[in-house]
Amino acid sequence: MDALDALLNRVSVPRLCEPAPDAAQRELLFRAALRAPDHGQLRPWRFLTIEGAAREHLGELFAQAMAAGAGEISEEALAKARAMPLRAPLLVVVIARVKAHAKVPPQEQVIAAGCATHAILLAAHAQGIGAVWRTGELAYNAQVATGLGLGSDEQIIAFLYLGTAERELRKPVPLPVADFVSAWPSV
Repeated sequence: MDALDALLNRVSVPRLCEPAPDAAQRELLFRAALRAPDHGQLRPWRFLTIEGAAREHLGELFAQAMAAGAGEISEEALAKARAMPLRAPLLVVVIARVKAHAKVPPQEQVIAAGCATHAILLAAHAQGIGAVWRTGELAYNAQVATGLGLGSDEQIIAFLYLGTAERELRKPVPLPVADFVSAWPSV
């Protein structure tokens, strides 16, 4: 698949099943991530892979974080939280590692980690791997961050769910470029 095809036709694939990407495919996913724009060559990212029984442990962490939050949580909501990581055979947690730097503000470093995330999605699509970027409130939960071993200078950018698409991929709806692009100064 050429680069433009991947860029123009990548779609989120929320329904995933086995098999997960193999070792060679994963190598390409992470090599693509490491080519993201990176002002200052800080490499402000790291990645956790979660698969097998570790997905159940992550689900339990999700449920504990929800239960510790304010308000009453139903058993149904806790069961849903436990099942979330089981929606794909492989999860990749993308983490931004923000470093103090005189010329590279934190926002640029977080954006760079977001670009690395997008590169993984594009590399997955190019290899025929189904993938979807998820966040949700648990991506911003301090208990989840601690449970995953994040430092005080780190934040979750994405939970990437990867596997084999259960269905044929949908076709992206073309958007009119003119709705999003204008010249400056406008006349």
